Amino acid sequence: MTTPDTQRPRPGSDILRTALRRNVGAMTWGTVLMGLYQAGETAFPIALGLIVEHTMRDRSLGSLGVSIGALAVIITTVSLSWRFGMRVLQKANTTEAHRWRVRVAACGLQPVARDVDLKSGEVLTIATEDADQTADIIEVVPLLISSLVAVVIAAVALGLADLRLGLLVIVGTVAILSILSVMSRRIGSSTREQQARVARAGAKVADLIIGLRPLHGFGGNHAAFRSYRKVSTEAKHQAITVARVNGAYAGTALALNAVLATAVTLTAGWLAFEGRINIGELVMAVGLAQFIMEPLKLFSEMPKYVMIARASAERMALVLAAPAVTTPGAERPAAGRDLEVDCVRHGVLRKVRFQVAAGEFVAVAAYQPRAAADLASILALHVPPDAYEGAVRVGGRDLADLSTEAVREHMLVNPYDGEIFAGTLRTNIDPSGTSRTVPEAVEASMLTDVVALHREGLDYPVRDRGANLSGGQRQRLSLARALAADTEVLVLRDPTTAVDAVTEQLIARNVAKLRRGRTTVVITSSPALLDAADRVLVLDDGVITAEDTHRNLLATDEDYCKAVAR
Repeated sequence: MTTPDTQRPRPGSDILRTALRRNVGAMTWGTVLMGLYQAGETAFPIALGLIVEHTMRDRSLGSLGVSIGALAVIITTVSLSWRFGMRVLQKANTTEAHRWRVRVAACGLQPVARDVDLKSGEVLTIATEDADQTADIIEVVPLLISSLVAVVIAAVALGLADLRLGLLVIVGTVAILSILSVMSRRIGSSTREQQARVARAGAKVADLIIGLRPLHGFGGNHAAFRSYRKVSTEAKHQAITVARVNGAYAGTALALNAVLATAVTLTAGWLAFEGRINIGELVMAVGLAQFIMEPLKLFSEMPKYVMIARASAERMALVLAAPAVTTPGAERPAAGRDLEVDCVRHGVLRKVRFQVAAGEFVAVAAYQPRAAADLASILALHVPPDAYEGAVRVGGRDLADLSTEAVREHMLVNPYDGEIFAGTLRTNIDPSGTSRTVPEAVEASMLTDVVALHREGLDYPVRDRGANLSGGQRQRLSLARALAADTEVLVLRDPTTAVDAVTEQLIARNVAKLRRGRTTVVITSSPALLDAADRVLVLDDGVITAEDTHRNLLATDEDYCKAVAR
């Protein structure tokens, strides 16, 4: 079951339009300010030409003073408009990138459509690099318009001096953009392929990090590293291809801009030599020819950034527009806190049936690890209700009729390999900062020794994936987080496999005490947890084969005794 996107599925172009539409205000102000900047930059050589003309003609100190004052106003306008214009645009860009990162991350936390083969590393790349590059469209459009303003002002000013100069700028700009727009398409396709290969390499790294210890255990690490090297090499070659295409694009743009500037300068010189323009107009033309290279360069780079933003938006659409595996319901669980599994058939499970009453502590002894994994996946909503036979009911209502948010508020399934995040012990135990049972959860999970070991206590810094913690400490930290959530129904899968027998016994007693009055299911083979449970369900060969207390099963069931005795 997945949480549906609150907005309809969208292609990449729709994502770009949405980004532009909700930043109209910031883009308008940014365009005005950047337009003032480009207009001021363009006015500078025009003012110089006028100063030269009037100074040579009038030879007046007053006129010179007025001209210097006008230049000061132009310089101040250029400085302030750039400063505040870029501030507005970059704030909008950063905010928009954050919005898309949150959207992609929210979808990444839910299973997307099965026909979209994206691993966690690929989703991470989309949520970071692609979200940033998509949001760049917020800056691209205002800069594109402001550059166009500079080109138009320059063309008009030159056209007033001589029509041929103005036409030369307009025709030259159109020709440059036509050539570069064709080249930008190659950049878009190459960038899209590069992002895909980088994402695949990132996904491979994530898989390797997670499975590094097992790989070392059976000597498969070298083969895994060779596999990553192959994927990484493909990403490197594609990055080189993109760099070459970008280099060719930048070189062509620079050469074409230089040709246009040279053509304007030579034409202006020829017209001055022929006496068709005066000295002031010649100075203006030469100055504009030099200046126009900057807005032309910026103007000519915009198609490339538009194509990159579009390619990144298309990749985001792979996640955002992916249809849900199933359509979740809208109901909430009833007041009852019971959990019922009714004739569920999935994977190795064959018509599993049991019920856990509200407030009961039940342990499930699964003889086959695959059966434990399948049962935990179904309860954690990793398997949609229409993908298995039978039904699972929480509070008397089928999972298929409940919203994902409501189920997860009511029931927490703590994974076997709970993720540890970079931060502190406190932020890992209580990520939202709202739990009122953190001290009790720390004590119940026997994490007290880790807290007492460090001077910072719960504020002790934890590295990504708990790299500075032992396996047992990571497992107890994950258990503390599950207990601190204090949900109505809690499902734990093998929460004590990495701790010693004494600690395991204490944890079992503490969990039973802390969860008294709340529904708790533990999928485990731990004798301590089995003994602490109100009753034990034996899951063997995909069905529940026995049900009793741990001690009664030890006395009457030889297979059970062999499976759980240590």
